[in-house]
Amino acid sequence: MATSTELSEEQVFEDVVTLLKPFNKKGIEITRDTDFSTDLDLDSLAVMDLVAAIEDHFDITIPLNLLPDLERVGQVSEKVHDIIKG
Repeated sequence: MATSTELSEEQVFEDVVTLLKPFNKKGIEITRDTDFSTDLDLDSLAVMDLVAAIEDHFDITIPLNLLPDLERVGQVSEKVHDIIKG
């Protein structure tokens, strides 16, 4: 198994998609362009729960000031990958 610093952005994306499954009440296919509010209907509490799950899974902290700019799944996986890489 790769250490977190060896994860590719694609692996991070796949992990984020897996973490999103409990939040995907509509059962839609998750792509990089999937929007959290319009496609998944996530409210702010659900987004914070998702952020906590991502932080726990990858053992990172996502700065809260970044959240308003992260509207799509691909944006989140790219930012998580950047944080992991340091």
